[in-house]
Amino acid sequence: MGDVLLALSIPVLVFGSGIYAACDCWWRRRHPAPPSPYTHRAARLAEQEMLLLAEEIVDEAHAALGPLYEAPAAPRPGGPPAGLKPEPSQASQASRSSRSDATPGRGPSRPAAARRR
Repeated sequence: MGDVLLALSIPVLVFGSGIYAACDCWWRRRHPAPPSPYTHRAARLAEQEMLLLAEEIVDEAHAALGPLYEAPAAPRPGGPPAGLKPEPSQASQASRSSRSDATPGRGPSRPAAARRR
């Protein structure tokens, strides 16, 4: 008789724990716990910290790369590219260089002369 009670107690225990789990699940769905104010506050603080860090990164990038995006000065014909200041000895050479025969504007350049072999 002891073996029969032991053998039947296992299914009863499994069945009882299943009923307990179902009732507990039903109870928690009907009565959810209120959200923790500490969790929401921590999330807000983390969000603010992340936003400040992102602003700092953007400000540093803008300070470092800002000059790259400024409008370039209009190029002078026959002179050096904008942003480069030639030395006085190079200034006279720049005016005599082959820059004067370059194609003005952004159109296609003329073909190069054929080489003889």
